Amino acid sequence: MTTKRSSETQGDVVELSPGESDARGALEDDAAEAVAKYDAESRVRTTNWKPLAFLISAVAVFTALYHLWTAYAGPPATMVHRSIHVSAMLFLTFMIYPPFRNAQQNWWRIPDAALALLSVVPTVYLIVNYENIVLQAGRFSSTDVLVAALLVVLVLEAARRVTGWALPILAVLFILFGIYGRDLPGLFRHRGYDLDTLFYNFYATTEGVFSTAIGVSATYIFLFILFGAFLAKSGMSQLFNDLALAIAGQTRGGPAKVATVASGFMGSINGAAIANVVSTGAFTIPLMKKIGYTRTFAGAVESTASVGGQILPPIMGAAAFIMAETIGVPYTTVALAAIVPALLYYLSLIAQIHLRATRMGLKGISKENLPDILQVMKERGHMLLPLVFLVYMLFFTGYTILYSALFTILVTIGISMIRKTTRMSPMDMIQALDQGTRSAISVAVACASVGVVVGVVTITGFGVILASAIVDLSGGVLFWTLVMSMFACLVLGMGLPSIPAYIVTATMAAPALVELGVEPLVAHLFVFYFGLFANITPPVALASFAAAGISGGRPMRTGVASMKLAAAGYVIPFIFVYNPDLLLRDVDFVTGVQVVGSAVLAILLLATALEGHFMVDMSWYLRPVIAVGAVMMLSADLTYDLIGIGLVAAVLAIQLIRAKSQDRLHFKSI
Repeated sequence: MTTKRSSETQGDVVELSPGESDARGALEDDAAEAVAKYDAESRVRTTNWKPLAFLISAVAVFTALYHLWTAYAGPPATMVHRSIHVSAMLFLTFMIYPPFRNAQQNWWRIPDAALALLSVVPTVYLIVNYENIVLQAGRFSSTDVLVAALLVVLVLEAARRVTGWALPILAVLFILFGIYGRDLPGLFRHRGYDLDTLFYNFYATTEGVFSTAIGVSATYIFLFILFGAFLAKSGMSQLFNDLALAIAGQTRGGPAKVATVASGFMGSINGAAIANVVSTGAFTIPLMKKIGYTRTFAGAVESTASVGGQILPPIMGAAAFIMAETIGVPYTTVALAAIVPALLYYLSLIAQIHLRATRMGLKGISKENLPDILQVMKERGHMLLPLVFLVYMLFFTGYTILYSALFTILVTIGISMIRKTTRMSPMDMIQALDQGTRSAISVAVACASVGVVVGVVTITGFGVILASAIVDLSGGVLFWTLVMSMFACLVLGMGLPSIPAYIVTATMAAPALVELGVEPLVAHLFVFYFGLFANITPPVALASFAAAGISGGRPMRTGVASMKLAAAGYVIPFIFVYNPDLLLRDVDFVTGVQVVGSAVLAILLLATALEGHFMVDMSWYLRPVIAVGAVMMLSADLTYDLIGIGLVAAVLAIQLIRAKSQDRLHFKSI
């Protein structure tokens, strides 16, 4: 790929030459500043003392090897395995993450080292006293409570450092709710528990810190993050960028489509929306601005594409594994159900990008400055094979997810050896093990801390009470229950990483939908979507704010633009609740084709309404008409379908007449 790229604005060529390196450097600084401001996971301290750096890396590599070995040979007892995972992640957290953003001084190392060593205590105590803890059936000693309290404090402090204040504050509020429940009014009232009982429940059961969430983190999620680290070492991100450029770069609004495709693929693998915004946005946002998109729209494209990666199979940012464990279905069931809604979401993004480019008269990047697709495939195309192998292992072999992930990592290493450009040296592999473990810290700490919330909800029965309250407030009407659940998920997901956001919303909001007869998988996908989209929904749209930091746009305006661009993502969950056939579960081929076909058409029409352009600009009063018609076409009811088709046909007929009068009735005007 050449270092010189060009783009066209209104037909004029704009060169991105090597002489612009200073400007590119400034953009990279903006990206670094944005990720440091909005992504707590990136605020790691530098370690200049080589023995300490070696120790941290050694622990990280050993942790990775331990998880690989347990994937092959089987883990120890459930509680022991989860506690080892948590202690390792806590140890690394306190060694890597400073207590405050500017606390880089050496003397901070002393208290952090003490906290790191204390992180090992709960696991050692559990292993030594495992039999007593399992058999004592809720009876606990003062030492048990002391160790349990130590674990909770360490987990919440680690969460504060890694994810920010939102999650530990939420956990503390729930602990207070668990203690003072007897004094609370109305539906919040419960019998109340003393602090000792709560701490012991968090530590000695699988309904607290060592809940299902941390169990999934210690198995599936860790291995797939490790898989992503090996892919990154082989240059997978470069492959995605070059492929996207080669395929879509020359089309109208090409750089925005490149951002959508590349960010979607990378977001599915790494599951880190804000980090994904920065890593791909530092390259794609300047190109989008060069061809004529506004800084607000450029930031919105990058943030919506990055967030959407976590609804895109096969990996879905690892949330699919937690969802599968939570509702007790195979992972493949979740992944297959999520395919069509995710593709519809990205289709809507690309359609809006294309229509805006058409309306503004924008073009793409000139062909001579794009990578050649054949050359890209020759140099790095073989690195797509591990993804194909992973899909084969998960869907067609019957192997467990752990074996599939383990074998895929080994296959990735082997395939990378095919060409020099992707070949990994032994040091590269060690660095992949190291980096993979470090990348897993944020997920593990978030899952451990959200276990405190889940523990209180479980012991108090608050989830069931809240579900009943939501149903009562909505009058038992499904639509209003969905609306209330949507707002609850958007609020609960504010400021939280996607996985804990899903766990919290699944615990509190999904039961209300299930109570009204919504299938559990459908209900959990619904809350997952809205917990995830909290990242682009003002007032706390962290992914959008990070993109604005790179594009130079106003954060809140970028958040609002992101909501508009992701409008299909706010509509699709309602549609698959009312029309579960969209998830392609238990439908015949003809029905599947019919449902998907009508959904594709409706999403394209919805994009047309949002952008207000079809061949020519659309009058403001026609846009809501075609939008309503498009949504009605997504209904499973034939009457609504026919009404929707009638509304859409009327608007399109008006647009065709206007296009003919303006001599724009041709394919290039679409």
